Amino acid sequence: MINAVFLAGQTGVGKSAVAIQLAEATSGEIISVDSMQVYRGMDIGTAKPSEAERARVPHHLVDILNLSESFDAAQFVRHAKTAENDVRSRGRTPIYCGGTGLYFRALIDGLRDVPARNPALRAELESAPLEALLQELEAKDPAHFAKVDRQNPRRVIRAIETIRLTGKPISEQPIHWENREDRNKPRVFCLERSAGDLRKRIEMRVEEMFRRGLVEETRALIVSGLETNRNAMQALGYRQVVEHLHGARTLEETVTLVKIRTWQFARRQATWFRKQPNVIHLKIQTTESDTQIAERVMEAMKKTSHP
Repeated sequence: MINAVFLAGQTGVGKSAVAIQLAEATSGEIISVDSMQVYRGMDIGTAKPSEAERARVPHHLVDILNLSESFDAAQFVRHAKTAENDVRSRGRTPIYCGGTGLYFRALIDGLRDVPARNPALRAELESAPLEALLQELEAKDPAHFAKVDRQNPRRVIRAIETIRLTGKPISEQPIHWENREDRNKPRVFCLERSAGDLRKRIEMRVEEMFRRGLVEETRALIVSGLETNRNAMQALGYRQVVEHLHGARTLEETVTLVKIRTWQFARRQATWFRKQPNVIHLKIQTTESDTQIAERVMEAMKKTSHP
């Protein structure tokens, strides 16, 4: 029996369909490695598995949180381990599938203890202007300020929260990875496509999301508190649609922008996975079916399995 499968890739590459094929071939169940599919109601924009797909193969870590709740890598690891134990208890194979590289690394490398979230401090920081937070970060930790994503409020807030709770700049703190020996790490199989093929798939996928009702879904999610959840508001598509609903741009301009932002995100994903030492890259041809790709993943697993 296969111990576990780790399947990654850029958004739109087709990994979810391949994961279903792998699950059926290995008596497996899918554990989602996606920072946004955890939220109930965020269905269309996250390309969440359909009811038919979930009936075909059990999926875990999908629809487990309300929009009022936060989620991070440490929580993901705890939920994922619980799901994995559940899957194994029934003699089935855990199949991790997703595109959130940080979650794969947290799961495989392990996270050391980090300061627990402080609700009062977090609320204070979330109510502060981003510019003020950036100024504080630059003053207290210029080294981390130089490399942090300044357009991502979550990262900035977490950095300042950690600094205030520990009293030390992040750049002076030990890295929060256990860094297990490479020979003990599972291999992550990362699906790749040519740039032209992937971009075409992304553009078609975005158009289909809008046809299926992404605007209407977003409008309903606003009522449920989407705009107050900083994590969820980073989700591709939703943020741009929220801005459209507030009059920032036309629908046509919004569709175009979502295509651009999704492509940019896909390129960042590719860069992330290329830097990870335990990743095996599998280039997909446009003529290959999901079944054929799954078979290639199985063959690659056999060749790279630990003795």
